[in-house]
Amino acid sequence: MRLWAATSCETSVGDTEMGDWLTMSAAELGRGIEAGQIDPVELCKTYLDAIGAHPLKSRIYARLTPERAMTEAAAAAARAKSGQRLSPLDGVPASWKDLFDSAGVATEAGTALLAGRIPDADAAVLATATAMGMVCLGKTHMSEIAFSGLGYNPVTETPPCVNDPDAVPGGSSSGAAASVAFGLAPVGIGSDTGGSVRLPSAWNDLVGFKPTHGALPLDGVVPLCASFDTIGPLCRTVEDAALTFEVLGGPPTSLTGATLKGKRLLVVETVGMEDLEDAPAAAFEAAVAKLIAAGAVVERAEIQFLKKAFELTATVYPAEAYAYWKPYVEAAPDKMFYHIRERVSAGGSVMATDFIAAWTKLRALRVKWAEATQGYDAVICPTAPNMPPKVERITSDDAYYVSSNLNALRNTRIGNLMGLCGLSLPTGTPSCGILFNALPGEEERLLQLGAAAEAVLT
Repeated sequence: MRLWAATSCETSVGDTEMGDWLTMSAAELGRGIEAGQIDPVELCKTYLDAIGAHPLKSRIYARLTPERAMTEAAAAAARAKSGQRLSPLDGVPASWKDLFDSAGVATEAGTALLAGRIPDADAAVLATATAMGMVCLGKTHMSEIAFSGLGYNPVTETPPCVNDPDAVPGGSSSGAAASVAFGLAPVGIGSDTGGSVRLPSAWNDLVGFKPTHGALPLDGVVPLCASFDTIGPLCRTVEDAALTFEVLGGPPTSLTGATLKGKRLLVVETVGMEDLEDAPAAAFEAAVAKLIAAGAVVERAEIQFLKKAFELTATVYPAEAYAYWKPYVEAAPDKMFYHIRERVSAGGSVMATDFIAAWTKLRALRVKWAEATQGYDAVICPTAPNMPPKVERITSDDAYYVSSNLNALRNTRIGNLMGLCGLSLPTGTPSCGILFNALPGEEERLLQLGAAAEAVLT
């Protein structure tokens, strides 16, 4: 018997060739497996072969897990034949950012400080996804210790940006984004502390979903700032985001009847709309026009107290990060990329009283945000105010590296600071996303809204 309920989005897959599998959504692949048109073993082999043949594979994947993947795919194939699939994504492959513990396989978080670190057990979300039938292809490269939005990592590898071979891909889930954008995984699992799922998704024309902090367990995930760290998927469609969230341990989401008619959207001019580059600004306004044409009501307002939250970032982020990373950094500082070392080490000068006071202020600002945005279905802005910077410039100009990194994470960080769930969608303009933020715990409402927006934006 089937062990999961079919979603309302179920449609016929039809005949497909193996080459098509590399561009299909995770949900489509799952439906193909359910219909008996796709063999999970052949699907897994197709992806592993594609990875092996890709000229950029070593810049995207830190390491593969082919034996595990084929074993999991064979089990999924047996379940499919007996009508006992565990989830809509049973038998669908995924890549995993290299900060999720994987039993018997190195997990190094993009840093030489953890070289050779081999955990004994899977991270909780990897164990859950495996129990729901997802197939683990391997581990993807990332920004060092997840503390950069650019995706540049001279210690391990810098993954490519799908739209510009000379630019950074966005981070810190850089390899996760590249694995999907280059057709080497149907979905990538990443983490988001200040934008690390949504930013690389935007710069690589993907859907990036950040649930509310705490919606998924962080057990077995190498931390950056546990008070902000969040797990989420980078994928091709909102449906994929919803299904992957469920497979990772989130609640099921119905996308039935998703509509924009009568939905109230708020553009907060403060911070999110300031100092935009031309391309993100134009792409955002074009997207807003499409949302309005589809029936959404869009209003604009200033929320000046948001700037006070940003004034707290230099206290709350580095202090908590350094609390974990201090012994590693002090033991071998020269092993780190100096920009990352300087950024995390700044936390050593933060006093405990200042850290506690900052969090007290931040919690109060979150209450004010909820009051100010109550009654709106989402707050929207460009996912990033800037386009992906060129690698050559960020490596030759230290000041530009720092400023472009902070700019890249500025808009996404609104969601982390205010404790929101967020969804980035492609606008149709390369490397330009539109970000939807909803109040904590409103994942289903956000995903429904995102599905409706996706239909008009694409």
